[in-house]
Amino acid sequence: METYAIHKGAMIAPRKARMTMDLVRGKDVVTAQAILENTNTKAARLCLKVLNSAVANAVNNFGAKESELRISECYINPGQVYKRIKFASRGNVDRRDKRTSHITFKVSDGKVKEEA
Repeated sequence: METYAIHKGAMIAPRKARMTMDLVRGKDVVTAQAILENTNTKAARLCLKVLNSAVANAVNNFGAKESELRISECYINPGQVYKRIKFASRGNVDRRDKRTSHITFKVSDGKVKEEA
């Protein structure tokens, strides 16, 4: 059974968050949680929340065992870009892009969903 969780509009640039995401891709959930808890970045804190939500969805909605879950898919897509101005020298104005991300985690226990 595969379940997922998405955090849309996370205030972190996708390039920065992907570096942390690469640490946990394909690992089992317990190992991934340990890695994210011991990584001191904003991306790790955001990814840990999304991973815990995906695990809770699997456990509460489908009765999966947390020890059997693995990360089947995880990715970060770019979100909305907030355009802000920064005043530069000699009366010029520069644009600063505040990039956001959509963080997705899919966890699976390897079992096939039973059709009723």
